[in-house]
Amino acid sequence: MSSIAKLKLITSKRERAVSPIVLRRTKLAQKLDEQLQLATAQKEGRLYAPKRIKTVTNDSGERVAVETTKRVKEWYWTTANNKINLAVRYGSKTLTLNAKGANCIELSTGDELLATLAMLKDAVIAGELDDAIANASDKLRAGFNK
Repeated sequence: MSSIAKLKLITSKRERAVSPIVLRRTKLAQKLDEQLQLATAQKEGRLYAPKRIKTVTNDSGERVAVETTKRVKEWYWTTANNKINLAVRYGSKTLTLNAKGANCIELSTGDELLATLAMLKDAVIAGELDDAIANASDKLRAGFNK
């Protein structure tokens, strides 16, 4: 018996167009992963500096690819009463997390911050924040139609 005959063979076609909802979930999940890595690095006392490839024009007019440090802004801050506030952002907009209009999560420790970021990433992938992402996306898009 050949080795190909042991495999489960099916007929399938790859979809080229991915739904906008899945793209938004993926984008937010990647940003939450960056925040998780940033918080982990700060807890361990090291610098988090991801790299990105940027195309620039040099002095002779040629376009060249240069590796630069990507800027990652923190979505969390410490308040006066030593609590950590976490705001989930989609682009430049802060997501509304419930029907009452809450836009931040109050946490007490850095470990709780790490656990919450991981939980939020799972919730985004599961589609629990789709409505909030759609609202933020519409607001962002409206800003470009001025």
